[in-house]
Amino acid sequence: MADLSVKIGRLSLKNPVMTASGTFGYGLEFADFIPLDGLGGIIVKGTTLNPREGNDYPRMAETPQGMLNCVGLQNKGVNYFCEHIYPQIKDIDTNMIVNVSGSSPEDYAECAARIDALEKIPAIELNISCPNVKDGGMAFGVTCAGAESVVKAVRERYHKTLIVKLSPNVTNISEIARACEAQGADSVSLINTLMGMAIDIEKRRPVLSINTGGLSGPAVKPVALRMVWQVAKAVKIPVVGLGGIMSAKDAIEFFMAGATAIEIGTANFIDPAVTIKVRDGINDWLDQHGCQSVSEIVGCI
Repeated sequence: MADLSVKIGRLSLKNPVMTASGTFGYGLEFADFIPLDGLGGIIVKGTTLNPREGNDYPRMAETPQGMLNCVGLQNKGVNYFCEHIYPQIKDIDTNMIVNVSGSSPEDYAECAARIDALEKIPAIELNISCPNVKDGGMAFGVTCAGAESVVKAVRERYHKTLIVKLSPNVTNISEIARACEAQGADSVSLINTLMGMAIDIEKRRPVLSINTGGLSGPAVKPVALRMVWQVAKAVKIPVVGLGGIMSAKDAIEFFMAGATAIEIGTANFIDPAVTIKVRDGINDWLDQHGCQSVSEIVGCI
């Protein structure tokens, strides 16, 4: 067995395989399919300060080599999470990480502060692809100033490992990553979904209720891989790679591009046991190639 353990800031992972937020529920939904403690981390669905209903249906559409979604961060709010979900997941023997979203830096910071008080949540992942309601709806993550405002506000009130999830819908993702690093991010994860669209040609209207949605799945992998490679060269903090990872081969490409760990998202909908298969496949590849540790191949290209 190769050494699969990695570190994301102060966070120790038994292996580099995590789940992407929004594709794995709170982890409990997959307990019948895999041993949850076999993963390096589980990033639970997006949590906001106040409850959100999400967008109207339809809010998912299949595409060639992927899917579109516009779920809209449906959740019951951080207080519900703390009171009802946390007691059910706190004793799972892996890193339980909460994905935090918001509509203002103050929202993000208050939500993060409440999660900070939960002893067995060692990290959060900030979703900065959310629209800034005070600035015309532009996503925080598409400008350095927007990204900085959220990370700075959260860093002042959150004291554990802070991972910032980057939007790919930008001109220069390395600049955004450096801005997050400068404001105290311990790690960046990328990519979030690419903006896309599908049209029903019989009804002559968009398939999704809000017209556009986030594209994920194998179609985005080459873009994700390129962006991880760029960001890993631009920052000193660890990079978490995601976007279209369906197999151990895909994961190894991300390590070689510079990712310290990876997240698996859309593939969970196709095969609920894919995360464990990828973990074992990484180990097999390392053994076959004489590698003692997964760290040996991180950034090797």
